[in-house]
Amino acid sequence: MDCFGPFYVKEGRKELKRYGLLFTCLCSRAVHIELLNDLTSDAFINALRTFIAIRGNVRQLRSDQGTNFVGARREFLESVKKMDQESLRQIGCEFVMNPASASHMGGVWERQIRTIRSVLTSILDHSSQRLDTSSLRTYLYEVMAIINSRPLTTHLLNDPTGPQPLTPNHILTMKSSVVLPPPGEFVKEDLYLRKRWRRVQYLANEFWTRWKKEYLLNLQQRGKWCKPQRNAKTNDIVMLMDNSLPRNEWKLAKVTKVYPSEDGIIRKLELLISDPALDDQGKRVNKPVYLERPIHKTVTLLEAE
Repeated sequence: MDCFGPFYVKEGRKELKRYGLLFTCLCSRAVHIELLNDLTSDAFINALRTFIAIRGNVRQLRSDQGTNFVGARREFLESVKKMDQESLRQIGCEFVMNPASASHMGGVWERQIRTIRSVLTSILDHSSQRLDTSSLRTYLYEVMAIINSRPLTTHLLNDPTGPQPLTPNHILTMKSSVVLPPPGEFVKEDLYLRKRWRRVQYLANEFWTRWKKEYLLNLQQRGKWCKPQRNAKTNDIVMLMDNSLPRNEWKLAKVTKVYPSEDGIIRKLELLISDPALDDQGKRVNKPVYLERPIHKTVTLLEAE
C-alpha cells in the first residue's frame, strides 16, 4: 500500500486537500483505492478498516515507512500487547515495512502504483478543483474498476466457446460481466456543468484513454530498430490496440497467419478474436472473427514457442 496526492477539491467556498491510499494485492494483482482527508495515522486506520470491511481480512500488509504507516503500526503493536493468544491467532495479520529510502524493495507494488499515480496526478492537477470530496471518491472507484478490468491470463483464448480471460474483477466480484460506463456521451464541456456525475464520467474516460496507452507501452518496450528483432509467429497471443472499445473492455487475439514483406519482416497479421453474440435462444455465445491488422497495433503477450 502507498499514499499519493495531494489533490485540491472545492467544498462550498473552501479549497481542501485530499489524498489517495492505494492497495494492491500481491496474489490477485487487484487494486483498491480509498480517499484520505489527511495523512494522519487516524485517517489511515479508518481507510484500512474500510478496505478490510469491503474486501475481507488481510494476511500481510507491506508498505514504506511513511509517517502515517509508522504511527498506525505503533498503535497496533501497543494494542496487541493487551490481547490474549487466542485473539492474536484470530487476527493473523503481519505488518512489514521496507527500510527507509528503499522504495526499490517494493518493486512489485511500486511499479503498479506508479502507473496509476502518474496518470491520476496529471489529470487531477487540472481538474480536481471542479470536484467535491464525494465526487473525487466516486472517481477513484471508477479508476479502480478500470485497472481491475485488465486481463491477467491468455488461457483458452484460441477457443471461441471458452471462458473470457481472467481479470482481477472476476476474482473480486465472481462475475464475468464487464463494468460498462453509464449511457450517454461525455465531453469536456461537462467539466463546467453543475451535474457533478457527468464531470466524474468524463474524467474516468480520460483516465481510461491515457492509462490504457501507458499500460500497453509498458507491456512492450519498443526500442530503435538497430538490430533484427523477433518476428511475430503463428499462435502468438497478442493484445489488440483498439480505440473504439468502451471503457473497461480489452481485446485479446491469437495470430492465425502472418504476411512476410519482401525483406522477410512481418508487418501484417491475421488475428482470431472471439466476438460475443446471442444465439436463437438468447444465450450468450462467442463466434470466431478473423481480422487483419498491422503489427504496430498489437502487443505480444505470449510467444508461441
